[in-house]
Amino acid sequence: MSSPNDASKTISKVSGPQDTERRNAELGDSHFDIRIAADGTWYHEGAPIRRLAIARLFATVLRRDDAGGYWLVTPAEKGRITVDDAPFVAVELTVEDDGADQVLRFRTNLDHHVEVGNDHPIRVVHDTDTGEPRPYVTMDNGLEALIARSVFFQLAEVAQNWEGRIGVWSRGTFHPLDPNPNSAPAEVPTAAPGR
Repeated sequence: MSSPNDASKTISKVSGPQDTERRNAELGDSHFDIRIAADGTWYHEGAPIRRLAIARLFATVLRRDDAGGYWLVTPAEKGRITVDDAPFVAVELTVEDDGADQVLRFRTNLDHHVEVGNDHPIRVVHDTDTGEPRPYVTMDNGLEALIARSVFFQLAEVAQNWEGRIGVWSRGTFHPLDPNPNSAPAEVPTAAPGR
């Protein structure tokens, strides 16, 4: 991949997900000199990609494999990229209603929108030494967005205690925010009573 603009021409020729997946098997694997920093900034050959439209376009073909690797996959090329943490950052939170009827929506640094629920849960990893939380929301295609610290503080403001856990409700699902020594970090949220 010689430049972000060349890649955008290739990406714009995508005719659909089935076509892309079929061609995937025919493509060789390579590494693109693209990195997504922990703050959500996209880099190409060490320089920030300044045009947000190019980063958004790349994001449309971003995939994550079962081993946790990140790929840009187009009909013509498939290449591994480096992602320091999560490929997106949740930078804004919208809260509607309250309690089990509450609905949480995030906007990412690339203007993707995700509504928290069973298909898009919140996951919080706690540092074993410091206890500091590192929260994520699940996006489509197995991707995640790191929830920005200021947005996580907003979540904490609407958090509730339910069955001995501190967390937030969205679409009738409870999403724990606190550490639980008896559960795995990617604990499946518990459904709200009566739902």
